[in-house]
Amino acid sequence: MWRRRVERILEWISGALLVVLAVEVLAGVIFRAAGRSLSWYDEVASVLLAWITYYGSALAALKKSHIAFPGLVNAMPTPARFVALAVREVVVLGLFLVLAWQGTAILHALAGETLVTVDIPVTLTQSVIPIGAALFILAEMLNLPDRLDWARGRTAAAAPEQGVEKELSH
Repeated sequence: MWRRRVERILEWISGALLVVLAVEVLAGVIFRAAGRSLSWYDEVASVLLAWITYYGSALAALKKSHIAFPGLVNAMPTPARFVALAVREVVVLGLFLVLAWQGTAILHALAGETLVTVDIPVTLTQSVIPIGAALFILAEMLNLPDRLDWARGRTAAAAPEQGVEKELSH
């Protein structure tokens, strides 16, 4: 239930950001063609692209669509598969915990700064770092029970990362 709600929210946010970026790029092209370039175009597009990357990455994690090696892990005996999963989870969660922690530190360091071309606080634009990291951690935690069942051999041989294969088969 929670997993589906989080997925829908991330889909909506990622889609909305993509639409906003597309409109902003189109406006930038039109204004540039008219000889009236928008001074804020590049800076805002960069921020939007970063936001799409972070929110989209959390969505991909929730859908188990990040690059993985399911064939290799499926070939492992159950105890080794469980160890591989444990190592993976510690590394991934550790990385994103550090990212969230350092992202928060960056927000404190940038307090009071604004973008160069628009009066938008840099803390707002960079807030995507700790928020995106926290969302990625949430996605990993929501998928952990299924991954543990699979690693212990309690579910079919389908690797949790088969979300990629499912998406590609459409």
